[in-house]
Amino acid sequence: MKDARGKVIYVGKAAHLRDRVRSYFGGPWSLTPKTIKLVEHVADVEYIVTDSAAEALMLEGNLIKEHKPHYNVRLKDDKHYPYLKINVHEPWPQVFITRRVANDGARYFGPYANSGSVRQTLALVKKLFPYRSCNKLITGNDPRPCLDFHIHRCLGPCIGAVNEEEYGKVVQQVTQFLEGKQELVVKDLKQQMLSAADSLDFERAARLRDQLRAVERVIERQKAISVRGEDQDAIAIAQDGTECCALVFMVRNGKIVGREHFMLEGAQDEEPSVVMSSFLLQHYADSPHIPAVLLLQHSPDDRDAIAAWLSQQRGGRVEVRLPVRGEKKQLVNLAAENARQTLQQVRVKWLTDLGKTAAALTELQDILDLPRLPQRMECYDISNISGTAAVGSMVVFEDGKAKSAEYRRFRIKNVAGIDDYGMMQEVIRRRFKRAQKFAEVTLPEEDAAQESPDSTDEELPSELSPRKSSWGVLPDLVILDGGKGHLHAVLETMRELGVHTIPTCSLAKQQEEVFLPHVAESVMLPADSQGLYLLQRIRDEAHRFAITYHRNLRSAAAVTSPLDVVSGVGPKRKKALLRHFGSLKNLRDASLEEILAVKGMTHSLAEKIKFAV
Repeated sequence: MKDARGKVIYVGKAAHLRDRVRSYFGGPWSLTPKTIKLVEHVADVEYIVTDSAAEALMLEGNLIKEHKPHYNVRLKDDKHYPYLKINVHEPWPQVFITRRVANDGARYFGPYANSGSVRQTLALVKKLFPYRSCNKLITGNDPRPCLDFHIHRCLGPCIGAVNEEEYGKVVQQVTQFLEGKQELVVKDLKQQMLSAADSLDFERAARLRDQLRAVERVIERQKAISVRGEDQDAIAIAQDGTECCALVFMVRNGKIVGREHFMLEGAQDEEPSVVMSSFLLQHYADSPHIPAVLLLQHSPDDRDAIAAWLSQQRGGRVEVRLPVRGEKKQLVNLAAENARQTLQQVRVKWLTDLGKTAAALTELQDILDLPRLPQRMECYDISNISGTAAVGSMVVFEDGKAKSAEYRRFRIKNVAGIDDYGMMQEVIRRRFKRAQKFAEVTLPEEDAAQESPDSTDEELPSELSPRKSSWGVLPDLVILDGGKGHLHAVLETMRELGVHTIPTCSLAKQQEEVFLPHVAESVMLPADSQGLYLLQRIRDEAHRFAITYHRNLRSAAAVTSPLDVVSGVGPKRKKALLRHFGSLKNLRDASLEEILAVKGMTHSLAEKIKFAV
């Protein structure tokens, strides 16, 4: 799908093209907010016919990598992930880091989520195995070795201290260790140690003993999860607002040998099955090692096609499983918990970095032309489905950190139907009218008169509660989750209330545009902007807070019954009626006399029930 400028904004696949395309242009109540935004910008649809579902999957992944469409789920880092590479066909192989996987006969291990994790692995391997780390031409005639030889970190091929066969055994041990076959490494080291001792080469035997102990210590730290020794990857995802983390546990020979997490973009409003499918497609597209079994938290879209494609990539059968019990389910649950905590750590790490927070606040003051540093920021969002169960949220950040004790929720009371602007105006009006009661804020007399003395929000304590004194603290910046229309509607209300001097902006999800009063064009902050990241965090928190309240109201409404509003019908009578008639429908079809037959029923109450249902 392309926009008016011809830019690719979404890539998908379909077994039935007509049905798939039609699904995007149905009623708005059947679409997610993200899909609604996508449809608004689609100007052209182009399609490519493939011979199989597996071929379509591969093409989809390649097109997503090439075009990075805004509305697709995609791996966050705009680069190739790092791998460890061993040129096993060279006479004196090395282990080094690369970001490109080629079909050159070399062994590749990865991908790793970042350079830090791959360097940690490389440092561990170098401590355990004495392979060479230099780039010099090996002739065996060098006059002296480097320091690595003297501290037993290299076998010294440069001075001819080792032949190719012995050096090859070390490289084989490195390969087995990275593959998770540590037991084979241990067995080989023990054999070499005993052989050296039998030959009275006690110095070499002692070095092998120390190396063996180091390898065993590493193995002890790995968690055994299966007695059958299978190779498998366990994958789970965690989503929160616009952020998404996929976590992979690598299990080799029944032990967890490593874990990597990958941040995803474009996952907001997407079902877990879609996110899982997109991640598998991109993660394993270039992976040199695909295990025979994948244990997944969620079933991917087109599960059979994904399995067939993975089998094709691996060159052997790949099973895609969704465990429901036992040790494999426990492993997936462990991956899910790690994904959740990793996502939380990413957010907390950023928010607790005082340098980044200070830079973000300073950047916002400069770009948004604020009179002072935005130490207190309030963000507002609306959540509803076709105008029903409409709610608003207000979240507060001070010095770049969430102040959850001052979050507020609003149940929309005065706006009916689908009117986001009117709902946002109501929330803003109620928030700043409350400010009048707790601070010296001048409001027009007519507006003050319209506020009834008993007007309170259900979720808040009484008017006299000291907790509500925070209403009197005015923000340095008001942020709206929405576009230019939301901003204009709110500014109109703020002018009516006399608080229009408070700096206000809106942040639109689609292109992360910032709209300001009296500025025709939106402000586009750089993708790596600290200020933009802080705005997104605040906006996402307001969205999360609003949608949580909205879901709670919907859940409560879903379990209500017409009997709940009948005076005189409590839980016991309600239970007795439903037990007697079996269902609400049978009660509705029952005559007055049949209702009166229920034990404890009076004539007046039976009439009320008959009228209510």
